[in-house]
Parts: sequence; C-alpha cells; structure tokens
Amino acid sequence: MPFPAPLRGVVPPVLTPLTPAGEVDTASLRRLLEHLLASGAHGLFLLGSSGEAAYLTDAQRRTVLETAVDAVAGRVPVLAGVIEATTPRVLERAADAVRAGADALVATAPFYARTHPAEIADHFRRVRAGADRPLFAYDIPVAVHTKLPRDVLLGLAADATLAGLKDSSGDEGSLRRLLLALRRTAPGFTVLTGSELTVDGALLAGADGVVPGLGNVDAAGYVRLYEAARAEDWKAARAEQDRLAALFALTEAGDPARMGANSSALGAFKAAAHLLGLLDCPATAAPQVPLDEAAVARVRDRLREADLL
Repeated sequence: MPFPAPLRGVVPPVLTPLTPAGEVDTASLRRLLEHLLASGAHGLFLLGSSGEAAYLTDAQRRTVLETAVDAVAGRVPVLAGVIEATTPRVLERAADAVRAGADALVATAPFYARTHPAEIADHFRRVRAGADRPLFAYDIPVAVHTKLPRDVLLGLAADATLAGLKDSSGDEGSLRRLLLALRRTAPGFTVLTGSELTVDGALLAGADGVVPGLGNVDAAGYVRLYEAARAEDWKAARAEQDRLAALFALTEAGDPARMGANSSALGAFKAAAHLLGLLDCPATAAPQVPLDEAAVARVRDRLREADLL
C-alpha cells in the first residue's frame, strides 16, 4: 500500500516473543500481530524498545521483520526499527529492513559518542539517502542521551528527509512547540507520541497518533481513545486515558530491589501477553531480570481490574 502521509492512529511497538532458550518465537509473534490487527491497530512498529531490539542479534532482527511482513501481508504499514550507534551500522540494518519488505524505517540519533546537531542532521540525511523508505526519527533521550533539537527536526521535515517522528522524550512542552511549528511548515509530517499516559493531551495538541508499549496488552483501549479524540469527544477520551493509566500500574509489578524499571515494564508487558494467551513464554532477553511469581500475580490483578481477564 502507499505509505500514508501523515500516518495516523495507534501503532503498537510490538513485543518480540522469545523461547525459554532466547530464540525468536515466530508462532507467538504471528499470534500477537493478528491480535493487534484485530484490535484495530493502524500500523505496527517492530524492533523498538518494547521489541528489545538492542538485545537481539542481527539474524534475530531479520527473523522478526521477515515474520512480521509475511504475517501482516500489507494490511497496515510495518515500521522497522534500525537502531544502532553509528550511521554505517544503521545503514546495514536499514538494508536488512528493506530486503525484508518493511514499509518505513525508524532510527535514533547516533549514540555512544556525543554528537553535534549538524552531525545528527547529517546522520538522518545519510540514512534516508541510503534506504528507499520513509524515515522516522525516534526521540528517546533516556536511551541515546541526546534530545533531538527542534530546529533539526523542523529542517529535516521541511526538506522531506524525515517522514515523521516518534516522540518518547517525555518533554510535553517541547512537543507542543514542535507541533505548532510543523502546522506552519510541514503539514504532512507525522508526529506520534510515545508518552502513553498523556495521549489525550497530545492528540488535542495535534499529534497524529500514539506508539504505546501498553498497546501490546490493550491495543483496543488505545484505539477507542484515538477514535474518541478524532470525534472530539474529549470526555470519552479522558475516561479511556484514565483507565489505561490505571492499567499502566502493571509496569511497576517488579521488585525494585532486584530489578530495574526496564526489566519490570517489559517483563510485565510480556507476562500480561502470556496471561492473555498471546505468547507461549513471557521470557525477556538476558541480562534483564525476569519477574517472579509474586510480580506476575500483581500483573494478573491489574488485568482483572481492567476487565481484560
């Protein structure tokens, strides 16, 4: 299908199901993808943070993309994370994604070495020139230690280097100012919020959609939220957002004395998907700490409170 400009709606960042031995579980991945499509997802983002891309080998990443493209079969756009520390490595992953049939690419700024805004802009231009696919910037400073400068994004939007942005910066004020500027300079540019607890506010401000990790657990809830916002029924949108915010408490199921927040959140998403019958195994990639039985019980409680179990 022609890639929509802008891309709108709910685009879950798909979990990567793993076997107990740490290999990609393609059967569970297909089942999860079908569930997300049946829930009304407008696109699918593979190999992002929720997809544990940083933990996967190049071969495993290719398996994920090839499985997803085959399973989705053109029903919605498939966005492929091509997240690496440097431009040449991103270009290698981009070539893999293009061969697999991904519809668009998602890349962060370079990381490990500190980069100047001019270098960040050059990075995205080189990736776009080297891969014949729409390119999305992924603003996630907690992971890459660089906040994408607004002026850089506006320039890359204006010259069509970038087709869109996934904003996981958590900086709502900066996002609001960016949206205001984009309305004047690049109206076809996609802005998707990754801040899944404030989606109603982002949509009201003019964002085009959301990439919610919690969407792996309740994509239908985010679709209802998005549809309410489209209808300008902000009371219904707020009510759905409040319900999802309560459900998001499952990400705190893990014991902070024995695991980090990332292990707790990803472990909870996978435990919930396992309890819902979407994954055969809730394993996360090593060296993340798995949830214990008490934590899984807390996840089960949150699902029951949300009437998902």
